[in-house]
Amino acid sequence: MLTDVSKQTSGQKTAFDRIADFAESDIFERMFREGMDLVEETAAYLDGDGRQEAKNLERASALAYASESMRLTTRLMQSASWLLVHRAVREGEMSARDAHDPKYRLGARTVCAANNPPAALLPERLLDLLERSRRLYERVDRIEASLFDAADTPPENPVSAQLMRLQAALAGPHGA
Repeated sequence: MLTDVSKQTSGQKTAFDRIADFAESDIFERMFREGMDLVEETAAYLDGDGRQEAKNLERASALAYASESMRLTTRLMQSASWLLVHRAVREGEMSARDAHDPKYRLGARTVCAANNPPAALLPERLLDLLERSRRLYERVDRIEASLFDAADTPPENPVSAQLMRLQAALAGPHGA
């Protein structure tokens, strides 16, 4: 196995180099702004129009709304946390080596990857936010995979299993 020094002298970048380069890129800047804008838009919707729409839903739709809004916020929290870590690298508040720590990796993959909302039951605006959050999460996931070695895959977050059980319980016997 090559050491960090031999990787650098052979022209191969380390994960730390890739993280630092990405944090300085225009791609990161655009992704960061898009992610933070989506977080703000989602918060405004869920606290405003979404809250009113949820009150007007029938029981099955209300349960689906609760489950999918939890998935939406989980995706956005995971994506935003990841983006904030990389902004800290960009701003010099954190080293690329620190950002490489598994505790800063994208998590909740089981919850975030699911994409089967009962479209007929949910408001169109929520469906749009779900789709956009899914695309952002997947993009962050792909970039993370390119920044980290495959052997660096972190263990699944134990909270994910709990969220999946909660979602299943909320969906009831006729669930999604």
